[in-house]
Amino acid sequence: MQNKTIAFIGAGNMSSSIISGLVKNGYPNGLIYASNPSLPKLEALQTKLDINISQNNSEVARKADVIVLSVKPQLMAQMLAELALTPEEKSQKLFISIAAGLPVSRLNEMLGGEYALIRTMPNTPSLIGLGMAGMYAPENITAEDKTFAEQIMAAVGKTVWVDDESGIDHVIALAGSAPAYFFLFMEGMINEAVNLGFSEAQAREIVEQVALGSAQMVKQNQSVDVAALRAQVTSKGGTTAAAIESFNQSDLTGIIQKAMQAAIARSQEMAKLF
Repeated sequence: MQNKTIAFIGAGNMSSSIISGLVKNGYPNGLIYASNPSLPKLEALQTKLDINISQNNSEVARKADVIVLSVKPQLMAQMLAELALTPEEKSQKLFISIAAGLPVSRLNEMLGGEYALIRTMPNTPSLIGLGMAGMYAPENITAEDKTFAEQIMAAVGKTVWVDDESGIDHVIALAGSAPAYFFLFMEGMINEAVNLGFSEAQAREIVEQVALGSAQMVKQNQSVDVAALRAQVTSKGGTTAAAIESFNQSDLTGIIQKAMQAAIARSQEMAKLF
């Protein structure tokens, strides 16, 4: 990985996780800058990772080769409008956005020109180094910049490139929002386990272990379809078959499809809001 100066504008959880991942993987902390209105957040990052900090976005942006835009979508326009960089300075930098719902065209409009800009959409498991990030790069992005952006996001998990920007909306439904789907399912199992007489702690431990074990079985059996793994657990006429039949009667597959399409539709709506 090349050693370029990286500035993170916004020092929230996702930025903190990516910075931690980079430093853990040996990236020089002296080449990492972070800016944020909240000084305590910055000071905590500096104490933990010994990076450079500032409350001035323009200051860190000017020093950087790569600028990671990590502010809320509704704050992006004002932040970029106040970024004191000349068009020439902007043209020499790679911008990476991790803001949901803001397409490249809108971000460039906020920047006031056509610049090198990559969109990425990581998910919350990035906070523990097990993230999944979708990435999109327009045609004007060099192979070198794509590789560098991918290496940044790989510090907290895995990445996948989409050919069309609309694919980012699909990644949001499949990976960005998806941890909440699993949490909701686990929440329902825990609640029913408590109803069955287990303590809250027992119920959570059981569901955690089942979820972890199931995910690892999928991961460690790459040549086996997930449907086949499910079938292996589902003995004809048994308890699992009865549970699966109940899911099928409630059209669980259709519910999942509807939920994912709702996430995609909302992402598309957000693109028009800011």
